[in-house]
Amino acid sequence: MKKIGIKEVLPFVALTIVAIGSLFFPTAEVFADTSKYVTGDITWVLIATALVFLMTPGLAFFYGGMVNRKNVLSTMIKSFVAAGIVTVLWLTVGYGMSFGTSINGIIGNPMSHLFYKNVVSGAPWFGGPTIPLTLFSIFQLMFAIITPALVVGAVAERVKFTSYALFIVLFCLFIYFPVCHWAWHPDGFLFKMGVLDFAGGTVVHITAGCAALAGALVLKRRRSHIENIENHPANVPYVLIGTGLLWFGWFGFNAGSALAANTLAVSAFATTNIAAATAGLSWMFFDVLRGKKPSVLGFCIGAVVGLVAITPGAGFVGIAHSAFIGFIAAIISNLAVSLRTRSKVDDTLDVFPCHGVGGIVGMLLTGIFASHAVNSGVVVDATGNHQGLFFGGDLFFTQFKGMLIVASYSFVVGWIIFKFINFINPLRVSEDEENAGLDESQHGENYIQGTLLVKNGGNIEEKVIY
Repeated sequence: MKKIGIKEVLPFVALTIVAIGSLFFPTAEVFADTSKYVTGDITWVLIATALVFLMTPGLAFFYGGMVNRKNVLSTMIKSFVAAGIVTVLWLTVGYGMSFGTSINGIIGNPMSHLFYKNVVSGAPWFGGPTIPLTLFSIFQLMFAIITPALVVGAVAERVKFTSYALFIVLFCLFIYFPVCHWAWHPDGFLFKMGVLDFAGGTVVHITAGCAALAGALVLKRRRSHIENIENHPANVPYVLIGTGLLWFGWFGFNAGSALAANTLAVSAFATTNIAAATAGLSWMFFDVLRGKKPSVLGFCIGAVVGLVAITPGAGFVGIAHSAFIGFIAAIISNLAVSLRTRSKVDDTLDVFPCHGVGGIVGMLLTGIFASHAVNSGVVVDATGNHQGLFFGGDLFFTQFKGMLIVASYSFVVGWIIFKFINFINPLRVSEDEENAGLDESQHGENYIQGTLLVKNGGNIEEKVIY
């Protein structure tokens, strides 16, 4: 049996403290005044919440299908385990840091909603006046879960499980919760600047993409990447399944962000589907123009890029304009992947070119195509026209400033987090563990295991194959 040290004990101790601490918080009366709620809105946001959660297993299949088969399980579990870690963080300090009483527009007070204090019995969120505050909080939790899970793809096949689990905690505390507060809390400084992010292009995809780039640089290159060994995807059907689950779940991600069953949700639903479809075709056809075959992976990756790009503007841009957003975002991300491939950056599954660049493109295109006709939150008043550039407004420049702030902050803090973790607990597995595969070396399990009868001299031996 492996010797147990302080690093093995601490996670269990921390969880034990949370579990015992929860006993000291009284049970609040559940939704005493229901007169302000609309049943249809509650129903839709409940469904949307479940759809967003479905994206996390979808992401696990999407990433798991693209790595080497000896790293499938280790890649998938890093997405799934975020659901556990982030939920516990959210219950304790996460929701308060994101949506609690603002401290100078920088961060929410973590004590304001400790163990969901004042959430169950609290007044509805200003953006969702017809649904309980608890429902809004759980809906937002699903976004918090999937964001650090996105980073997995950049550091796959070489990062220790324990180190990545610690990264999830630090990423949430120092990147996701603060940026969420900046952009989505009415007192957050980006919100007050007028930065628009309907469903997380900035809060989710730019933060994850830029932190992923930092992680890839800190961890350095895999042995197979240095030696130019081509790694074939373990299971392309997994990628198709993952894409389908992500696409399906993204309707909740974007349309659910209307926080009501209304026409804005319908418009966001439509823009989401159109951008994904156009982007998938754009990526595939652009590959053909460059002399490649129309690949399954190409369409799947393109569709996901389209979903990423439409996310910040899903409820701000017109339905027709979403086709252009998907089309151009796929081409830009495709070129970014090609550039990354020719570089020495080992972003295993191209998280930065797809999610980081896709989120940046989507945020800037929101600054071009956002329209008051779609959403009254896109302001046209006596102080000026704050619509997109396409409509003669000045929103693009606000979006550009917000993008620079979030991208720079996420990369720098992501770099510091990865360096800090590496200092206290090495990020990378050993070379032998990397060669053996992380499924076996980190988890003692195998994605596919079989046996083969091999003749060795005069003996017949049974050999394990993967």
